[in-house]
Amino acid sequence: MALPQPKTDTLAARLSGLDLPGDSGCLKVAREDALARLQATGLPARRDEYWKYTRPETLTAPEVVPAALLSDRDTPVFDDIDRVRVVFVDGVFDAEASDDLTLAGVTIERLADVDARDIHWAKDLYGVLETRGQTPVSRPLAALNTAFATDGLVIHATGKAARPVAFEYLHRNETSDAHLHHVIKVDSGADVTVLEDGPAAARFNKVMEVDVASGGTFHHVRAQGRDHERRAATHIFARLGEGSVFKTFTLTMNGVLTRNDCVVELTGDNAVAHVAGACVGDGDFHHDDTVFITHDAVACESRQVFKKVLRNGATGVFQGKILVKQGAQKTDGYQISQSLLLDDDSQFLAKPELEIYADDVACSHGSTSGAIDEEGLFYLRSRGVPESEATDLMTLAFLAEAIEEIEDQALADDILERLQAWMARRRRD
Repeated sequence: MALPQPKTDTLAARLSGLDLPGDSGCLKVAREDALARLQATGLPARRDEYWKYTRPETLTAPEVVPAALLSDRDTPVFDDIDRVRVVFVDGVFDAEASDDLTLAGVTIERLADVDARDIHWAKDLYGVLETRGQTPVSRPLAALNTAFATDGLVIHATGKAARPVAFEYLHRNETSDAHLHHVIKVDSGADVTVLEDGPAAARFNKVMEVDVASGGTFHHVRAQGRDHERRAATHIFARLGEGSVFKTFTLTMNGVLTRNDCVVELTGDNAVAHVAGACVGDGDFHHDDTVFITHDAVACESRQVFKKVLRNGATGVFQGKILVKQGAQKTDGYQISQSLLLDDDSQFLAKPELEIYADDVACSHGSTSGAIDEEGLFYLRSRGVPESEATDLMTLAFLAEAIEEIEDQALADDILERLQAWMARRRRD
């Protein structure tokens, strides 16, 4: 079926001036396939079901809305963590600023180098999980990324990583338009932690494909923030084998527009997937978490825990789905999305979904939105705590359930300190 004319025009404008990277190489077929899928679906529009709460125009336009460069008053997130730093500046790998990649204890290669080869294991994974994640909901911005991304990391974990791998995204150009694509393969019994931090670019489109084999473990902690005027669309596609573990947590404190998609398939029995996030938004802040978890094996566990604190007209969105296929008995699926609205101008838009085709399951979902507890606030103020500090304490207590999803206590403490510093700065500003 032909695309509607508005979608055809939008896609043509976005693709003008873009060329598929390289005339050959092991990723060429995947890029061509992604472009064909993009041309069949078109770019997202407000009429699309999963974009009705978030305006995609600035993510799909050919021109980038400039994002001012802000000086960083904080030390880098995860700075106290013993990690291997991999630095990208406006979407381009910076070897000089990065650490020795061999120190991580896993194989790390640059996507651009892999793409130049005729044979590489990434050929069997690049774009594969992204393609699987296009059904039953199309994700055109991810297809755009697979087709045109020229940089990123290809990571292969064959054992327990010696240190976390930290992706640090620096923003130095007010009109940068970055596409990064990461491919991560976790072998049976292997264990790796990936950290992400930084604004990356004025407009950022990122895909991360994570394949976790039986008995493998993947932990992911991400901090999005700092440059407030940035716009980002990020995607995580994960496939889990038997007895594997996948856990991801995202903290967002700034950003005029952020859309985070996470698509997880549990294909092996007894697999575990936890997807969590906490965000605090102020003013012209729009934050969208869209999650789709598919249970396609026996006795698997999934958790979705999202907390949003919004004020001064900020908007939060949560769209989460649990799909339990036939035969996926003994599924344990949990989903909670909650917002704390600190004024009457902010809003939280939620669309929780369950679709179940098995009869021996324990699945639940809930979504709430409300104001701060006046009794609790009065209790703190009656004991001499200023109102602004009391509000911050109650905000941190509200976010605690999401932060508790971070398994590494040192990482959880770092995230908590970051939140406290952000709120303290807002009290001063």
